Amino acid sequence: MIKRNNLRIIFFIIFLIMIKNTAYAYIGPGMTGGVIAATIGIVVAILAALFGLIWFPVKKILKKRKEKKNQQQNKFG
Repeated sequence: MIKRNNLRIIFFIIFLIMIKNTAYAYIGPGMTGGVIAATIGIVVAILAALFGLIWFPVKKILKKRKEKKNQQQNKFG
């Protein structure tokens, strides 16, 4: 069970996180372009990983099916 003192610390940290604080900072177009490029790179990497996980097993199955079909044709023809 969480002690009362630890619970106060957790609520205090949450309170500090929720305080609105204005930075008055300028983010230039170079930084925006970098963020967009990094985001696109992450999305492309995830999609490439998923494609690889799906395509290579399917490719292997199709190759086995084709070899099996060729063997059957050679056997009868």
